[in-house]
Amino acid sequence: MPDFNASQLVNELEENLFSVLEKQASVVNTDSLPLIDLSSGSPDQPTPPEVVAALQAAINNSANHGYPSFWGKPQVRQAIADFYFRHYGVALDPETEVAVFQGSHIGVGGIPRAVVNPDQYIISTDPCYPIYRSAARQSQAYFFGLPINEENQFLPDFSDVPQNVADNAGLIILNYPHNPTGALATPELFAAALRFARRHQVPVLHDFAYAAIGSDAQDVPLSLFSQPDAKEWGVETYTFSKTFNMAGWRFGFAVGNASIIKAFKKLHTHSYSTVFGAIQDAAITALSLPDDRLHQLVSVYHQRRARVLQKLAQLHWPVRSAQGTFFLWLAAPPGFSSQQFAELLLHEVHVLVAPGSGFGQGGEGYIRISLTAGDSALLHALDRIAALHLFTRNA
Repeated sequence: MPDFNASQLVNELEENLFSVLEKQASVVNTDSLPLIDLSSGSPDQPTPPEVVAALQAAINNSANHGYPSFWGKPQVRQAIADFYFRHYGVALDPETEVAVFQGSHIGVGGIPRAVVNPDQYIISTDPCYPIYRSAARQSQAYFFGLPINEENQFLPDFSDVPQNVADNAGLIILNYPHNPTGALATPELFAAALRFARRHQVPVLHDFAYAAIGSDAQDVPLSLFSQPDAKEWGVETYTFSKTFNMAGWRFGFAVGNASIIKAFKKLHTHSYSTVFGAIQDAAITALSLPDDRLHQLVSVYHQRRARVLQKLAQLHWPVRSAQGTFFLWLAAPPGFSSQQFAELLLHEVHVLVAPGSGFGQGGEGYIRISLTAGDSALLHALDRIAALHLFTRNA
């Protein structure tokens, strides 16, 4: 059987960080020391029963058994518009300013292809969610990552964009609360991004995946549309995976600038499939959940974060407490690179973490752990790490 070469495009794509981690998880696991996976971003909590019940009822509706519309049901687009108005005070036209798709991965990968021309630049952060870099490659564009670090609170400074990059910018991608660093957006960040967008006539995509998960129950993450003219210049993608514990359901949406939404919808009809109608019906139920139910769904991460931070303090492991998302961004101990530390944890104590370097050069010196592993797994993993005495010996 012949072996065929992958295309140039595929060869130029970096290996997906999370598929690499998945392979590692499959080979390091023993009965005496079971693997603890702290790399995953899949919520461990159940989907709300109201949503499950809505899906079960919708499956029996024969109207959902045929091909659904590329645009999504009018009812789900209206529910999205209502949700955004209720939570963020943003008025949206469900016909022209809302797009639905199978998971927000499609939005953050497809919107760049819909609006960026070859040889333009996609500007984001370094480190960043790795898909932004591959989205640039698939758009035949260049990627420029603004350096973010602890000194600047992991927030980009748009004055650091070189002139040649600014002159050829095709898209800005932001993602706050930030994966992987947990940094939280400020009004000044979004205002600066929009000033840059106006000056250089470039659209903005805000990946709002962790919209519901601030650093504590009182901390409500900012939408890009908290800025008064944001809809003129940008779109925001939203996923049901995190807010509603619906990771396997694969439902997401984008809202905002009508011209960007229109371009993406055209691409969508050529590149992607549609969303099962019953899942759209269940999504309407999720979007209608009262605020106290949403707070209840994400409160588990706030509680876990507090317990983990307490344990890290006992280990003398330095960490920023004000981190959003359901991850924690942790410095590697002195003398270790990200990869070396991740490999040590994997092979010595069977704890799988994401090395910070997998998110870009700016992630070197850090690892990312997930709060979705569950209370027992998190505390057992930290006990195993404590036994290595990596931080106490340098305290």
